[in-house]
Parts: sequence; structure tokens; C-alpha cells
Amino acid sequence: MKAAVLHGKEDVRIEHVKPAALKPGEVRLRIEAALTCGTDLKVFKRGYHAKMIVPPAVFGHELAGTLEEIGPELKGWTLGERVVVANSAPCGQCFHCNVRQENLCDDLLFLNGAYAESIVVPARIVEKNMLRLKPATDFHDAALVEPLACVVQGVEDTGLAGGQQVLVVGAGPIGLMFVALARELGCVVTVVGRGETRLATARTLGAVCVETPDSLKVLPQGHRGFDAVIEAVGKPEVWEQAVRMVRKGGVVNFFGGCPSGTFITLDTTLLHYSNLTLRASFHHTPRAIRRALEFIESGVIHSRDFVSGDCLLDELPDLFRSMSAGNRAVKTLIRVRG
Repeated sequence: MKAAVLHGKEDVRIEHVKPAALKPGEVRLRIEAALTCGTDLKVFKRGYHAKMIVPPAVFGHELAGTLEEIGPELKGWTLGERVVVANSAPCGQCFHCNVRQENLCDDLLFLNGAYAESIVVPARIVEKNMLRLKPATDFHDAALVEPLACVVQGVEDTGLAGGQQVLVVGAGPIGLMFVALARELGCVVTVVGRGETRLATARTLGAVCVETPDSLKVLPQGHRGFDAVIEAVGKPEVWEQAVRMVRKGGVVNFFGGCPSGTFITLDTTLLHYSNLTLRASFHHTPRAIRRALEFIESGVIHSRDFVSGDCLLDELPDLFRSMSAGNRAVKTLIRVRG
């Protein structure tokens, strides 16, 4: 089969890879939709991800497809069924799994290989995080389940609720998903970000106020601060700015992951006397995966709001070089079969 293989830093090659034989409990999916992701861009720039992928390996992790082959000993599934799979599954046995923090599982099993004609899904992911799609659910929409589940986790961790004034810092795919879910909950959402297309999408998704990054420097006179601030950029200086935008008693979620080895400085007086809550959300749980699919299948989230283009699998290396150089596309659909 044809696949995009990561070999190292900014080195992705389109190759023909021999499909692996199935083990008990596994399935093979014919990939019908694969999407680019900011995490994949980080991996492309760095050449690896210690937990998720070690080269050489087939690349990509947001996908949906149809069951093409079912492995030995697996019951309850039928060839041709339409499904979506998460990019990981917890062990279900460690301390964190037992306290319902499966996103922090000591033995998370990750899945990569979306940028290919097919993918083998390990038995644990089949068991815990492979979900059937309704007949009317578009594969392009379903492929958003994994990033949306991370946002669902963030919304729950932050405790967003109707009527709150929420600031989302960052207008990339994750920030825009926070806008959509916060508006669905009845929040009043302000977005700070860059790129006319992305900011226009934020307005379409229900943001009532859209600002430029300069507005993060200081709150307008008389503004008490936001009930909740979501940092969806992943820069230490923006983490620090986010804390200055929240009201007394408010919540900040440091959702965007910063580069390894970076640090921030916080005003301890501000934290203490303003009674602030600081959170950081990572990854997703099986509960969040299922809730994400519910949002998609109920029409709250549509791929048209997040997928701004498409390209052939053969063009993927050039696409990632363009993204690395500053291409501000939201997400791109990868056509694995032309």
C-alpha cells in the first residue's frame, strides 16, 4: 500500500509499505478520511515524538474508515462497517485508569498511520476506542473525533458553563473547537488570534468578540476579567499573559503544550489574593471520545468549519513543508487514493 513514512526531522517520504498481517483482536481499516493536525506538524519539525511515534513509521493520527479485514477471535464487527478510531487507548488497569484519569494512563497505547491507504488497529484500541458511525455521518466529520475529544476534556476540566465570559487565546483548529463547544454551552466567547480566515471562522462559530494578540497586553478599563481563559497557543509568554486576563476566582486552562524545557514566571500575590484556579488538560479519555462523536453526529461540529483544503497523499511532504513555513490553513484533508 502507499503511505507517508516519517524518517526524521522534516523528512517524510511517500513509499509502498507491505501491509502487516492481523493479530487476534485487530482490524484493518480502509482509510476514507485523514486530516492534518498541529501535533503532526510538531512531530514533522522535530522528527519524532517520544510517546507517540519513533521513525521510521507511517505518519498521521486523525482518521475514519471502513472495516476491510477482521482479525482472528474478534466478534461483534462486520466487514464494511463505517467506524472512527481514536489515536490511543488506556490500559484500564493502572492507578490513573482506576481513578477515571485514563488520559494519564501509565501505558497509553498510541496509533499512527492515518496518511496511508489502510491501517491496522491494535486490539486494545478496537476494544476501547473504535466506534461505529451512523449511516449519515460523513467520514470527513468523523475524522475530527480525536482532536475534538481533547477539547471536550479541556471543557470538562475547566468547568465551562452557560453565561460565563470565556476568552480563547488562539484561533487554530483547537481554539476554534473551544469556541464551538463553549457557545453550545451558552458561554459568551471572545477570541484572540491571527489570520483573517481563522478569525472569520471564529465569528461564524459564534464568537461575539474577536481580537488581535495585542489585546492580551492589558484588560480594557473597567473590565473585571474573564470567568475562564483557555490558552490554546502553547507559548510560555502567552501562558503568562493568560493569567493576567482572568477575573478574581476565575479559571485558566493551559491547554496549549509548550516546548520541552521551557518555564514561566507567575505573580504569587496575584494567584493567592485573586484565588485563581490553574489547570492544564492533556489528551482525552474514552468518555471524551464518545462525547466528541455525539457532538459531531448531532451537528454541533462540522468539518466545513475546520477543513480548509485538501491534497493528494503524494503532495503531503510539500504540504508539511508549507505548514512549517507558516501556512495558516486550519486543517487539510489528505486524499489517500487520489
